Amino acid sequence: MWLPSRFTLKFAVSALRRGVLPSHHVLRRGGCNTAAFMPEAAGFEGVSGRAALQEFSVSNSEDFWAAVARQRLSWIRPFHTVQDCDLSRGRIQWFQGGMLNVSVNCLDRQVHICPERVALIWERDERGSEVRYTYRELLEMTCRVGNLLKRYGVKRGDCVTIYMPTCPLAVASMLACARIGAAHNVVFAGFSAEALAERIRDAQSSIVITMNQGVRGGKVTELKKTVDTAVQSCPTVRHVFVAMRTEMLVPMRDRDVLMDEEMLKEEVVCEPAAMNSEDVLFLLYTSGSTGKPKGLVHTQAGYLLYAALTHRYVFSYHDGDVFGCVADIGWITGHSYIVYGPLANGATTVLFESTPVYPDPGRYWETVERLKINQFYGAPTAIRLLLKYGDQWVNKYDRSSLKTLGSVGEPINTEAWEWYHRVVGEGRCPVVDTWWQTETGGICIAPKPSEPDAEIVPGMAMRPFFGIKPVLMDTEGKVMTSNNTSGALCIAQPWPGMARTIHNNHQRFIETYCQPYPGYFFTGDGAYRSPEGYYQITGRLDDVINVSGHRIGTAEIEDVVNQCSAVAESAVIGYSHDIKGQGIYAFVVLKKNMKIKEEDLYKQLNSVVSEKIAKYACPDFILLVKRLPKTRSGKIMRRVLRKVVESDLDSLGDLSTLDDPSAVQEIIEGHAKISTK
Repeated sequence: MWLPSRFTLKFAVSALRRGVLPSHHVLRRGGCNTAAFMPEAAGFEGVSGRAALQEFSVSNSEDFWAAVARQRLSWIRPFHTVQDCDLSRGRIQWFQGGMLNVSVNCLDRQVHICPERVALIWERDERGSEVRYTYRELLEMTCRVGNLLKRYGVKRGDCVTIYMPTCPLAVASMLACARIGAAHNVVFAGFSAEALAERIRDAQSSIVITMNQGVRGGKVTELKKTVDTAVQSCPTVRHVFVAMRTEMLVPMRDRDVLMDEEMLKEEVVCEPAAMNSEDVLFLLYTSGSTGKPKGLVHTQAGYLLYAALTHRYVFSYHDGDVFGCVADIGWITGHSYIVYGPLANGATTVLFESTPVYPDPGRYWETVERLKINQFYGAPTAIRLLLKYGDQWVNKYDRSSLKTLGSVGEPINTEAWEWYHRVVGEGRCPVVDTWWQTETGGICIAPKPSEPDAEIVPGMAMRPFFGIKPVLMDTEGKVMTSNNTSGALCIAQPWPGMARTIHNNHQRFIETYCQPYPGYFFTGDGAYRSPEGYYQITGRLDDVINVSGHRIGTAEIEDVVNQCSAVAESAVIGYSHDIKGQGIYAFVVLKKNMKIKEEDLYKQLNSVVSEKIAKYACPDFILLVKRLPKTRSGKIMRRVLRKVVESDLDSLGDLSTLDDPSAVQEIIEGHAKISTK
């Protein structure tokens, strides 16, 4: 595995010599002064306070984004048009005429200011063996990879597939692609050979970058072996770059390249390509839980700006903080809040290679203590898992460095939110429950930024970010203007971070996101707007159950079920019911060492659901399981649960993308027993 050299580095300054100078975007702490909070606001006439700033960002969108883009990005050539967008036709273009290089914005300008600042802390699977990389060392590695890619024929506009675990070389590979003008296609390193091959073929990659093996939770995965199988059905692949994570030698073929050795032959200077604002930065494929995976396309300037701005303001990031996002680099969370957002802000960002419970359930909090993490960003499913093990694993470690806690991936239930806030954050750290998607590029709704004394409601995403205008639509496609109401969540105007298209299928992009509610971006989620105007995500609209004419989101039922003292987590789905149209089926995981009679649990759950929601929301079936089927990023695969309940086992699809495929067999057997009864 490529490790930092610790030698004096002849880093790349050619871009700086050509006039790409760092923007002065150091932001001062504290106070309610709007210009101190966001320096660009000094030029926004009449704007005082953060609520007013959000309103200005929506009503004067072009002025807001133009000012922020000029201040926070380093341009090779300035843009002449802020935006040219028409959501009804799926046309989205920002900062036209502008040219820049994303890797320069993430690396060179930080090296110019503070070359010895730590850019990455690689928290390896082996606890206590972290490795730090300065911005100079990361730039050196990036330039070597960039030159190596060019030597093997990668050109501007090509797409490189990266199949690697969360590690510094994966980050350098992403940035190297950006440096030379190639796009990257990062595929989560837990996907099967079949899933990987499908993504390689769609991206038409000639180069795949991988490792001999991956290490996670004390277990070794054979990454090179998976790639060897995948590329057999990928005729475009000419070379596979293989880096070494372990000492295990793997079979090498003629097309294979020993990456660590070949990088040493390359120069540490790599001329950055001048990229148009709307050139492709990366493709990222959705999990493919419904049909063919979608290769969502994100472009250069708008995406980088939005990732940087949300990272700075949602998490109250300040210069010198250590930012700990424990997601995998293969998901959009890893792209935006491990790599691009933090590095564009000159942050120190943590790469977490392990799991929440390896070697014990205190891993997260021991890491917080040792690395002195200031912002911690994780998934509700991990929080619920750790909640099962009790407070002692948290209280064992010093968490005084923490300032902000974040939640991402799905709505967080009230019990998990309160435990996260009270136990992990000691009641002093705000919890930001963030809502966003691969399609949005970055956080769209979150409790922060807000006025310093503004309330935070447990389990609610709450407030739209700058430039985001959420609306709720009724079943007839009309905007719902009142509060205390629920509807389909759409976004009324474009923003720079949003995906531009689906790779090779713009028509599918239009049909999925633009046609359901013409003139609006359809998120596919349902939401509730409270009397105060706060937003709460109620779940995917295809996860809405219609029981005897009553529409209810699965997330709403799950939140109530999870409040039961015996329950660690749950998943709820709808199934076909002869009388009610749809019935409710709940899959429940109990807390560790919890002993309760099934009949007592059923009574308890039905009582609390009836009390908190209504009798019609009570589950018809409750199946106790040891674990739920989840993706490696922690999302519950309700599609799989529906197929089991519908006895459509032939349509379960590729289960290798699940964190634990054996969980499905347990559920199949449990459901069979219920069906027999």
